[in-house]
Amino acid sequence: MSSHPARYWHALDDGRIQCDLCPRDCRLHEGQRGACFVRQMEGGAMVLTTYGRSSGFCIDPIEKKPLNHFYPGSSVLSFGTAGCNLACKFCQNWDISKSRDMDRLMEAASPGEIAAAAAHHGCRSVAFTYNDPVIFAEYAIDTALECRARGIAPVAVTAGYIHAAPRRDFYAAMDAANVDLKAFSDDFYVHQTGARLAPVLDTLLYLHHETAVWLEITTLLIPGLNDSDAELGALTRWVADELGPDVPLHFTAFHPDYKLDQLPPTPPATLTRARRIGLDAGIHHVYTGNVHDAAGGTTHCPGCGAAVIERDWYRILAYRLDAKGACLACGQALAGRFESFKGAFGARRVPVHIGAH
Repeated sequence: MSSHPARYWHALDDGRIQCDLCPRDCRLHEGQRGACFVRQMEGGAMVLTTYGRSSGFCIDPIEKKPLNHFYPGSSVLSFGTAGCNLACKFCQNWDISKSRDMDRLMEAASPGEIAAAAAHHGCRSVAFTYNDPVIFAEYAIDTALECRARGIAPVAVTAGYIHAAPRRDFYAAMDAANVDLKAFSDDFYVHQTGARLAPVLDTLLYLHHETAVWLEITTLLIPGLNDSDAELGALTRWVADELGPDVPLHFTAFHPDYKLDQLPPTPPATLTRARRIGLDAGIHHVYTGNVHDAAGGTTHCPGCGAAVIERDWYRILAYRLDAKGACLACGQALAGRFESFKGAFGARRVPVHIGAH
């Protein structure tokens, strides 16, 4: 494992350094790692310890990210590293994101090798996912630029917990993002994730109003913690008022895991209720995830109401948009990124090996 010079830090008067990447503002002594565990003080400077190392590569349908309005039906090369800058008690990828065992990073791959592999396998995009790409920003940005040079779209799946200056650099390299809005309460963020709500809302506002990044939002509904009518009403009204009706919102089902393994899974009725609250708030595209729900997976035209993309889980059953994303029934253009539909990748998950081992 090689260390790579990191950006976004400054020296302190007491000999420590401070990480300026995310709002945790970790202050480190020589040899010490930040809360994310992958950014470390080494030789008086900050290094990224996971640059060029991955926990594995896999080709997925783009709908699994989830992104329903970003080249629907296309394939995406997905990968992550290790560590995370949040401490979610309900983490669904905790074996990767909470890992402090760098031996989990089985595959070494340069940014150029990843871009070449994505091109070789015909992937429309590359997703930085499984753990939060914010903490491996330098590796993600370098890889994103290599992908763009080959016409492959970089995608970030992230909690959006990042400071303003690195946020500009990071999202300048991305074409799409799915941001996890964990809840709509600062109390939830503090007690369940070890973070705060405000910086995430700032990221959402920045992405929608100041960048060309295609944005979708995901909220994992956890029974009794963030699924009340009052909180869902506040969340969906904020999205509708501050981001507008065209940003897709995904409500996904929680499965007992990590430190919240004593809670029940999310009932399908909760997802249906949340979807109705979102639609009533004026959001055009509200989806349900991690469950079989044909209604909650279908994209409707905001003009005429026609079902323009019918889905079952990650499979596309019917597609009724033209190459520019306009409804074939009424001509209304849908918000998103679309091109000529050549058939769907499907619900497959294809592991891929890249680079040296």
